[in-house]
This record gives sequence, C-alpha cells and structure tokens, in this order.
Amino acid sequence: MTVRDLAELDVKSCSPDADLASAAKIMWDGDCGAVPVVNVDGKVIGMLTDRDICIAAATRAAAPLNIQVKDVMSREVASCTAGDDVRTAMKTMKERRIRRIPVLDAQGRLAGILSINDLAMRAECRSGATVPGELFLETLKAICAHVHEPVTA
Repeated sequence: MTVRDLAELDVKSCSPDADLASAAKIMWDGDCGAVPVVNVDGKVIGMLTDRDICIAAATRAAAPLNIQVKDVMSREVASCTAGDDVRTAMKTMKERRIRRIPVLDAQGRLAGILSINDLAMRAECRSGATVPGELFLETLKAICAHVHEPVTA
C-alpha cells in the first residue's frame, strides 16, 4: 500500500511570515496539531506544531499575534512522496520520532500529510495487513519514547 492510499490530501499550510495566532486558527479549524510551512512555490520549508505555539507563547514576551511562524518552526523536515510504500514512511517516522510527515508531489511541493492517526486507523494484527500492527506499534513506541530513554525495537 502506498502513502497516497492513507494520507490526508486536503492539507492546510501556512507561510513562514504568518503569525502564530493565524497558524493556531488553521489548526483549530482543521482539527489538527501541525501545519506544514511552505514557501511561495509550495515547497515545505518547515513544520509548526501546536506544541511549538504553546511553548513560544509561554516563553516569549510577545503575544502569538506578534510572533512569526519562521521564528519557532522546525526547519529540519522529513518527508515522503505519495508513491512511497507505507512501510517506508513509517520507518522515517520511527527514525525521526515524528507523528506527522508531509507528503510531496513529483515537483517537491506539498501534496498531503500522513499522520500517526492515519496509520492507527488502518493498523491490523494479521498477515498481509495494509499497516502491519507489529510495525505500527514499533513505530509508535519509538515516537513516544522519552529522549533520555533508549529506543528499543
């Protein structure tokens, strides 16, 4: 099964110059916890999570309306393509300890997002499962492990 079969393809994004309040509104309206940050060409240049917004709002002497996304977004972004096998995307998520991975089109532009929720809804513990339950559980354990704890899988 490919990423295209599981990923959310109607994904919202924001620009690096957007403020945190408007990015939070995108997340609220879309019932999601992360937003890809894209440049004018639609290429992913960062990721912003609800946690990023909360920490920035709590630790800076400025309102979220006055903090730009580019000042708090993660700049190292792992990605996959719509044609990638789901297991490949899960391996990347496991290695990078991320809950969401942007899906890129052939030109490297944002085409969707694959989340741990998308995988959880399809995980099964049976031979030949689309998302093998054991592999999903290994991925989830690696993502959820505390930084100071060794990751075992």
